[in-house]
Amino acid sequence: MTSQITIRKFVVVLAVLFLGVALSSQALAKKKKYLELRKIDRIEAAVGKSQILYSDRNISRISIADPNIADVNLLSLHQVYLNGKSVGTTTLSLWNQNGVLVHVFDVVISRDVTSLKRLIRKVLPDESDIKVDGANGSLTLSGVVKSPESVTTAVSLAQAYAPDKVVNLLKVGGVQQVMLEVRIAEVSKSVLKRIGINIAYIKSGQLLDGEVFYTFLNSLTGFDDSGNFRLSENIDSAFSFRAGGANWSGFVDALKQNGLLKVLAEPNVVCQSGKNGSFLAGGEIPIPVPQGLGTVGIEYRDFGVSLDFKPTVLGNGRINIAVRPEVSELDYTNAISVSGTRVPAITTRRVETSVELGNGQSFAIGGLISDSMRETIDKFPLLGDVPILGMLFRSSEFRKNLSELVVIVTPHLVEPVDGSKLTLPTDKIIEPNDIEFYVLGKMQGKKPKTRIVTPINFSNSSGFDGEVGHTITAD
Repeated sequence: MTSQITIRKFVVVLAVLFLGVALSSQALAKKKKYLELRKIDRIEAAVGKSQILYSDRNISRISIADPNIADVNLLSLHQVYLNGKSVGTTTLSLWNQNGVLVHVFDVVISRDVTSLKRLIRKVLPDESDIKVDGANGSLTLSGVVKSPESVTTAVSLAQAYAPDKVVNLLKVGGVQQVMLEVRIAEVSKSVLKRIGINIAYIKSGQLLDGEVFYTFLNSLTGFDDSGNFRLSENIDSAFSFRAGGANWSGFVDALKQNGLLKVLAEPNVVCQSGKNGSFLAGGEIPIPVPQGLGTVGIEYRDFGVSLDFKPTVLGNGRINIAVRPEVSELDYTNAISVSGTRVPAITTRRVETSVELGNGQSFAIGGLISDSMRETIDKFPLLGDVPILGMLFRSSEFRKNLSELVVIVTPHLVEPVDGSKLTLPTDKIIEPNDIEFYVLGKMQGKKPKTRIVTPINFSNSSGFDGEVGHTITAD
């Protein structure tokens, strides 16, 4: 008998527990299924989505200010069905059985961003911090992404849902400062061989009056407008002798020239991702430009080492760079005269391209190997072809140029550092004193000796607490 009573009590307890769990589940389901009006101050819904509103007060009449934005139906004394129709804001009012206004809510209907969120998660699975919000007909993207490519992709996907109504508040995390290191190296060799002879024979008279004979090959010699005999700058030597009552003169242009040119430029520039950076170490040369009415204007042309680039950090350590390095110098050998002013030419080496590299990687973006040879012979017909003696009636020139150029770029992701840890080129320059400069003839002084004086320690009985005194670190 006692065991049966115990079993009945146990069954009753289990029944009570199951009933409590069932009621709790129903309450939780009710909480998830309904939107309780007493806990909110406004109602938000998406276009094409519906919600069931629950009120703990009796409701007998409802009204929506703009039925084109949302549609409402009274399901029971405590439940209201709300369906979003178009993007906008309206007002929902509810009355009880006595005609008393019990609830007034702002109803905000926005775009349905659920499918857009799902698409962004699918296309960009590594970007979990992107937030999508819809308000007043527009879409707002916010959060922090890992690369600018993710920003472009997310905005493109949002534009498909709301063309021209996307507010982009996404930020790119990580290092966004890029230092571009460019090395421009060039070696140029040149060889010039030149030989020419002009002869002048004068027995009597001058120019075409009397017995005279001149050669003017390669313009080594000639006459100016006044009839005076002139020599060019290329004349290296001359000789003269008298024979048979006539004066013989020879003017020789003999030159062998070897040239070597080395150019090494390493401009470095730091720039923010997506911005333009430039660098110029050189100057500007004024160039006269003829204007109207006989006037002359001035235009300035840059020369030296210059660098223009635009970096874009792509993420995962990849950097896209649009770069334009240039090295130019004045060339007076090819100068021209403009309005009486000698204007030099400008020799330029320039590369303009776009490459994608990893952090710290190097790439040779440009190179040139040039090997040119030119031979020129000016001679008199027939006389210049005579062996040996034909050299007197012939001017020969041999020129060969060999050059090699390489341009290498290396991008680095950099962060600011403490200014005290940076060194300057002027840190090691010490001005000499009068004795070092005038007497010893030194251009740089000696580094002053440093001496450290230990501070005086006083005992506590003296009335001082801690170290007292001065510390001298330099003379």
